[in-house]
Parts: sequence; C-alpha cells; structure tokens
Amino acid sequence: MTTTTIETKATRIAQAATRIRRSALLMGEVQGQGYIGQALGVADVLAVFYTRGDGELRLRPDDPHWDGRDRFLLSIGHYAIALYAALAEAGTIPPEELETYGADESRLPMSGMASYTPGMEISGGSLGHGLGVACGMGLGLRHRGNPARVFNLLSDGELDEGSTWEAAMACAHHGLSNVTAIVDVNGLQADGPTTGVLRTEPVTAKWEAFGWHAVRVDGNDVPALLAGLDEIRAHPDAPSVLICDTRIGHGVPFLETREKAHFMPVAEHEWDAARHALEGDRS
Repeated sequence: MTTTTIETKATRIAQAATRIRRSALLMGEVQGQGYIGQALGVADVLAVFYTRGDGELRLRPDDPHWDGRDRFLLSIGHYAIALYAALAEAGTIPPEELETYGADESRLPMSGMASYTPGMEISGGSLGHGLGVACGMGLGLRHRGNPARVFNLLSDGELDEGSTWEAAMACAHHGLSNVTAIVDVNGLQADGPTTGVLRTEPVTAKWEAFGWHAVRVDGNDVPALLAGLDEIRAHPDAPSVLICDTRIGHGVPFLETREKAHFMPVAEHEWDAARHALEGDRS
C-alpha cells in the first residue's frame, strides 16, 4: 500500500469518526443524556474497525451472524451509544434507527445487549467479563480451524478487575494470537480519576509481563491507530493489546474540559453547539 493510499484511507476513516461522533450526539439528544464523553473519545478507535470498506474487521453487514466474521466484544456496555453509531457506519443497522436509542421496544438499549442488537456480540455492563469471553471464543475458533479474530474493547477502569488479569494470563498461556485487547485509557471512571481510584500504570509493562505484545498509541490519531494495528499484525505469535490514550469529549472543546464527565450532563442548548464544534465552527 502506497503512502498516498494510506493517507487517503486515514482521511476516510477520520471522516467516519466524525460521523460516529455526530450520530452519538443525535442519540444523546434524543434521550437528553448518555455517555457522550466516552463516545466522542473512542470514535476514532471504532472508526478504524468499522468504517465500511476500510475497517479492520472482516464483516458482512447484512449477515451479522456470519461464522467467518471477526468478533468485536464490547466489555464496557455503557459505551453502547458509540458502538451503535459505528454499527450504523458499517451498515449493520440503519442510521434512522439511531433515533430510537434508549426507547421502549428499541433494539438499542442504553447498555449493550447481545439479544437485542445486530452486531453486538456480548451483553456488557458488569465490567471484567469481556476478556474472559474473548479467551473462550479465541480457543473455540482455534479448535474449529476458524481464522476469525476476536477483539475486546475494555476501559482502563476495567483493568481494576482481577478477572481481566486472569483472562490475560489464560490468553497468553494458550498462545491465543487470534485475540486482541483494545484498552481505552481516558483516565476517568465512575468514582473519579483512575489515578485516584486504583492506579493502573504502568499499563504497557503490565500487559507485557502477562505475555502479551503491547502497543500504545494516541487513540485520537487515526494514522497512529492504523500503524499500531500494522505492528500487531507483524507479531502473530502471541495475544496483542492496543492501548489507546483518548480524551473524553474529543472534538467538542467545551465538553473536553467538563468536570463531571463520566456520565456527562449536556444542557438542551448545548447539543447544537456541540455539532457546530464537530464541523469546526466554534463561534
């Protein structure tokens, strides 16, 4: 792939990330609430995986149960607002369905539920379960000779859970090179800054000590994310982790600096201002 081709691909993915952010704001406005900060922060990561024609995942958008698909597990169920936007970007769910987010009888509940939403592989929310499921899936796929890969998106707060590290040991013990963890390091969890709740650094060294190939990148930089995935592909002999440093509210400056940002309050008049900020109109 030429440099020009890579740059063009990165541009298309960055444009998709903006659409994911815009869709998340739409859903947040419909409900008047939501985990908007996380959705804006992780949009670039999700775009790298789900952009139609350019994404990392092998998918069939019209056949979300295709056996050859790559599995993308959302441990952090409250990030569902972001994943729904990415699934709409990929073509798995129709964009107009996003307006039903959180409504009665909707296929898009506020926390991710595999039984409701096409493309949602697991029901998340109780943190610490995702990587264990990914380990089991990776083992099962290998036993069946299925070349599909398993990706698990975790939060840095989820690294507080002992079950995450048990699963990390198991993946390394079984040599599950078909499993990749993606850690969203935004430095915040429900009880406050991660450094004050339970310090997780040095994150990269910890994963490496558990036998993983670890790559750390700016999670709001699409070319850096693409380069990180290229590096992971170059090390196919162990499970890998892509550690993504992201900024809550990224793309909307007045939300990036909001103090109470885990479940972010957004006033009625601020939704339009947020959309203008995404378009570069910050007046």
